[in-house]
Amino acid sequence: MVGLGDLGRPAGYLERQVSRWARQVAASNSRDLPQFDRLGQRLAGRLPGGQPASIVHGDYRLDNVVVDDAAGRVRGVLDWEMATLGDPLTDLASTVVWWDGLRGLDSPVAAVPGDVAGFPDGGHLVAEYGRRTGRDLAELPWYLGFAYYKIAAIFEGIHFRARQGLTVGEGFDRLGDLVPDLVERGHAALTVLA
Repeated sequence: MVGLGDLGRPAGYLERQVSRWARQVAASNSRDLPQFDRLGQRLAGRLPGGQPASIVHGDYRLDNVVVDDAAGRVRGVLDWEMATLGDPLTDLASTVVWWDGLRGLDSPVAAVPGDVAGFPDGGHLVAEYGRRTGRDLAELPWYLGFAYYKIAAIFEGIHFRARQGLTVGEGFDRLGDLVPDLVERGHAALTVLA
């Protein structure tokens, strides 16, 4: 990674991520959600070994890419403000959760590509990723649990600000309703590892 050695600290990346998002949850605590804290504890108590470090986008999803429909290729990736060096499976899991992990939740802020005709489901994305990278995906359920936790933390922070009248934009006031379902899905993903 020529010229990117100072982008981040790959050692301890997963532990820092879980800790960071736990702090976010604590900072926006405005209601009793004990399963949210429990999910954070489960994630922290079962950190995977991790993958060789690479550039991690931090919010990789279809909304953040420019696609050339005619060529069927990604032409650009947007929103790099959370980029660092870390575990690439966090980006894969985030993509999968945004792709079809929000299915049935009526999210006001993101479409569910896996529900749209012509798009493959998240399982296809995972299989292709594994085939093309050769990475070990045995611990992917942990990463999926973490992706749900992170998105739930973001939505809970928006909910906290919306209750104070500090958000602007349609639908943000409804994100808090999705948090318990996201937390439940995070627990379900981790159950696969039990």
